[in-house]
Amino acid sequence: MSTSDTPTVRSDSFLTLHYRVATRDGEEWLSTFGLSPATLQMGSGQLAPCLEDCLIGLAEGERYAFDLEPEEAFGAVNPRLVERIARFALPPGTALAENTLVEFTTPGGRAFSGFLRALDATHGLFDFNHPLAGKPIRFEVEIIAIL
Repeated sequence: MSTSDTPTVRSDSFLTLHYRVATRDGEEWLSTFGLSPATLQMGSGQLAPCLEDCLIGLAEGERYAFDLEPEEAFGAVNPRLVERIARFALPPGTALAENTLVEFTTPGGRAFSGFLRALDATHGLFDFNHPLAGKPIRFEVEIIAIL
């Protein structure tokens, strides 16, 4: 429980923490527990906005767990973000293997990734949804220090 003397996380805080992101069925996607803690600047894009929102108001020195529904976390799967792309339209030299991430670059130089779900002789089926889209997640965090 936070007291007036205990620092709490704000939208502009710089903090050190341990965190874990997992699906509710226990598939761990990312964890700093058992490793060195992470240090991050809130609002800088180092952590997904849905996860940063959970941190606001939390007290230093405490451990918390949040169960988030897909719409509170990384959203629902958007079928419009699954596309068949002809092999000839892919960047030259792109290594293609099913169930891997493939990097793309927009004409403006912005990088993004697509998950190659299926591959045949002429096309690849790419999913540009966040890998945790459509999944309920558990976000665990231990606030070590707020600087």
